[in-house]
Order: sequence, then structure tokens, then C-alpha cells
Amino acid sequence: MTDIFEVPTPDKDLLDKAERLRIASIKTSQTNNIDRIRALNLMADSLEKNSQEIIEANIEDYKKAKNKGISKALLSRLKLSKQKLSSGIEGVRQVGNLADPVGKIQIKKELSEGLNLERKTVPIGVIGVIFESRPDAVMQISSLAIRSGNGVMLKGGSEANLTNLAIVSALKNGLQNSNLDENAICLLTSRKDSMAMLKLEKFVNLIIPRGSNELVKFIQENTEIPVLGHADGICHLYIDNEVSLDVALKVALDSKIQYPAACNAVETLLIHKDIAADFLKKAIPSFNSNDVKLIGDRKSVQMGVAFEANYEDWKTEYLDLMLSVKIVDNLEEAIDHIQKFSSKHTDGIITKNISNANKFMNEIDSAGVFHNCSTRFADGFRYGFGAEVGISTQTLPPRGPVGLEGLVTYKYFLRGEGHIVDDFSSGKSIFTHKDV
Repeated sequence: MTDIFEVPTPDKDLLDKAERLRIASIKTSQTNNIDRIRALNLMADSLEKNSQEIIEANIEDYKKAKNKGISKALLSRLKLSKQKLSSGIEGVRQVGNLADPVGKIQIKKELSEGLNLERKTVPIGVIGVIFESRPDAVMQISSLAIRSGNGVMLKGGSEANLTNLAIVSALKNGLQNSNLDENAICLLTSRKDSMAMLKLEKFVNLIIPRGSNELVKFIQENTEIPVLGHADGICHLYIDNEVSLDVALKVALDSKIQYPAACNAVETLLIHKDIAADFLKKAIPSFNSNDVKLIGDRKSVQMGVAFEANYEDWKTEYLDLMLSVKIVDNLEEAIDHIQKFSSKHTDGIITKNISNANKFMNEIDSAGVFHNCSTRFADGFRYGFGAEVGISTQTLPPRGPVGLEGLVTYKYFLRGEGHIVDDFSSGKSIFTHKDV
């Protein structure tokens, strides 16, 4: 997408889709909790009914993508196995089981007698999501959008067009059966439309990009619509000197090989010098047997790491079976390295020393800071959010995996009995500011 430097003006067809989506999102925002839960269950039923068509569409997409020679990481994300589809459908149902995020009263206050203020959660409106590969993201994003009373405009990568179309068709059938407006889910299939979406500020309230650093930056620089997302997932794991080597190796392996194409897979391993030789003696054969290419600093190469790293490796998101390794003198050096190169996604420490763990977790400014566990836990489903629309690495909320609570905002509701400000200026009326 980054080869398009001019954002096209939306054509009539896209404007018509955006208008139908805007109207549908308003209708969805007015639905009650029971209706939205029912809609999600019917969406899941429809996905199950059409699962064979979805799998067949994905097989066709995968064949075409492989023939085009796209990267292993994108191919891995594109592949939708029966198990992954089944998990995605279960995720849709689980989102329906979560607490309703809409209509929560956050503040209830009497400003003066008969003048009452409430702050209440409300849907954002229309959410635009641009993502690469990962057709399972269509299920996650759509279920979260409907559950939170929003509409959603989706643009997946062209490599997953057939799969995305099959999934969205099933989801829309579920919405129809629930009597919700099927236009609340809108799928764009052309690159031109995905770029033109950036000019739909009258229709789209928030854009969430899920893709490369270049894609995210391009979107941020070419739209007036608020953008929420993360660019890189350069995650680190630091192995302290007070540690069980077996635990450290188990966590390091899972963080790298469980699903290397994910943004929460570890890309750099930092090892305390006191235990580096012993750890690498165990770790190198294990990583080698799992086809992981280790790229290390000079010290780690002297201890058996096969390839020497350069400066670029410390700021590279491999999304593959590759791992940078660096030996550090102490905890402070590990923290300094992470502060310099982290993308603020997820960083972890393996240690028995609680004081060191707390120092690490308090000083590392990432959306997720983990102690003695795999970075692969940084995920909306694993956090119990049901699913996620993406992961935000920005400092302001929402931060980390963005689930239902990240898809609502709030409004202030003020009810009075003919109150006017002048009465308070003159002293005729007084503020009580009492919490109710």
C-alpha cells in the first residue's frame, strides 16, 4: 500500500457504502444488550454453516499467494485451518458472553438541586480497520464492533480477498437473521477504496491499522480521522542471573517459536553475562532443532551463536524463525537496550528476584510488561477480552490489546429543571457537587 502516495477521492460507490454504514451504525448503537448478544450467536451459527465454503476460499487464496511468492510471515497469517476457524467462531460466541460495555455510568453527580450530571459509555460510531492477511481478524473485529454497538468498515489484504468475502457474507447473513442492519459490516476489496477510506472523515470515527510500520505511518500522515494502532512488534525477553535455566529456556522457546509470525513473538533475547554460557549451552541446540536462526553480538558468537548481528538487527521485527541475542552486564543494561529499541509492544523478564522483576516492569514503558511468562500471552483472547481489534502501543488509552472497552467512548448527560448559569453567578443558586 505504501507505493500509493496520493490518497484518491472517494467515488460515489464508496460514499454510498459509507452512508449506509453510518446509518446502520446509528441503528446498532440503539440496540439493547440482548439483541446484540443474539446477533453474535447468529453470526457464529452462520459461520459454522458456511465453514466449508470459507475453508475452500482460503485454500484458493493461499495457493495464489504462494505462487506470487509472498513472505512466510504473511502466508502463515493467511492460512485459515479448520481449527483456527473453529477457534474464531468460538471467539465470536465468547464476545457475546462478555459484559455489555455500552451504557455504563462512570460518573453520577448532583451539581445543584434538580441539576444532575451523568457520564455514560457510548459506541464510537464507525470504525475503519485496515489489515494484512489474517482473515480470522474479520471475525474478531466484526464481533467486537457489533457487541459494542458500532459499525465497521474492513479492508483486508488482497491476498485474502476470497476468504474475507466468504466470512463477511456469513456474518451478514447472521445479522439479517437477527434483524440488525447487515450494512453495519462493510468490506472493501480494492486498494483504491482502502486509501480513499482515509478521506471519509464525515463517516468514519476511528481508523485502526494492523500492518507494517510503513502502512501505519502512511495512514497517520494522510488522514484527518483519529488513528489507533501499532507499527512494529519488537518484543524483548531478558534472562536475569537469578533464574532457573530450564524455565528460562521453556519461556524463550515459546516466545519465539509458538507462532513466529505474530507481533507478540520475541525478536531479541537479552542474557545476563553470569549465566550466558550455561544458558546458551542449553539453548543453542534447542533453537537449532526448531530451525531458529540465532544472530548475536560478539560475546554471544564467542559462546556458540552462529551468526553475528549488526545494528539493524536490534531494531528489526523478523516475524520469522530468527532471533537476535545479546549478552548484557546487568539489569540496567538490559533496560537501557529495551528503552532504546523497543516498539513498546510487549517486553518480559525471567528471574527469581522479585525486586529485579519489579524494577524491570516499572521502568519499561511498554503496553505489556511480563514476568516469568511468554510474550505470546499479549493477546485479547488470552486476556479474556474475547478477541481484539488490534494492539495499541501508544501511551494514551486504549493501550495493549484493544477489546470491547477500547471501542466505546463516553458522553456527558446533564438534566435540569430550567436551570440557568446566571442564577449561580448572582448567588440565587449554589453548586452542591454531590456524588450520587
